[in-house]
Amino acid sequence: ICQTPEYYPSRNEAALLQEHATRIIEYCQPEHLIELGSGSSRKTRFLLDACAEQGQHCVYWPFDVAEEMLNASAAELVADYPWLTVRGLLGDYNGGLAQLPLPEQGRRLFAFLGGTIGNFEPDAAQAMLAEIRSMMRPGDFLLLGADRVKDEHILEAAYDDAQGHTARFNLNVLNVLNRELDADFPVDNFSHRAWFNAEDSRIEMRLRATSDHRVRFGKLNAEIEIAAGEEILTEVSRKFTDESLSQTLKDAGLALHEHLEAPDAAYSLVIAGVIKPVL
Repeated sequence: ICQTPEYYPSRNEAALLQEHATRIIEYCQPEHLIELGSGSSRKTRFLLDACAEQGQHCVYWPFDVAEEMLNASAAELVADYPWLTVRGLLGDYNGGLAQLPLPEQGRRLFAFLGGTIGNFEPDAAQAMLAEIRSMMRPGDFLLLGADRVKDEHILEAAYDDAQGHTARFNLNVLNVLNRELDADFPVDNFSHRAWFNAEDSRIEMRLRATSDHRVRFGKLNAEIEIAAGEEILTEVSRKFTDESLSQTLKDAGLALHEHLEAPDAAYSLVIAGVIKPVL
């Protein structure tokens, strides 16, 4: 999906990291780089390249739910960056961050990229950022990637690509429910829909029923009626304005230090730090 012509967020974020990695590392001077939802760590390499150029040999702490990917990416990184120490953390950040065995000493840069903050409802996004804030000390920073409000046709196309990759991904939700809950969703009787909810500033991915039917959930001993035209909301991706992004950070106790924007304000990387209490 990230490689489709329509899906701009990954390319915009990678371009911003490539352009501004030197500035980010100069500003934050991290001794530890902690990435939440690290995945393949592909885009993180721009930051590691900047660390190498500046002799800022930090320790990398990737945190991800996928153990195989975590191990594979760590092996590739230590091979490509001989100076790098990787401390992989396996888990789901939705389960909480308080128990992470993070370093107690040294400047830390927390990275939360991919526009993932947009997948949270507003209250949950604030809670997530506040939890990160609770782990930060003066001198620590957060590098956050966030997608921006823009023309609705560009937004909707990004989540409904012409090749149908996103549609197949979304419809697979029903296959998972059928497998895990012994359900009997007729997958062929649903269609993928993505639309920009301007009131809530978010893309909504939905599955629309094309016929009336009843669905049985064997493992739940339950049944539901679904009418033709009824929709199941499967995913949201919130888009930010300058104002909403700044307010979200502020509400979580974070102060915006640097705001790096893609052309036409299509995407943002922000560096945020702890708001100092008023004495």
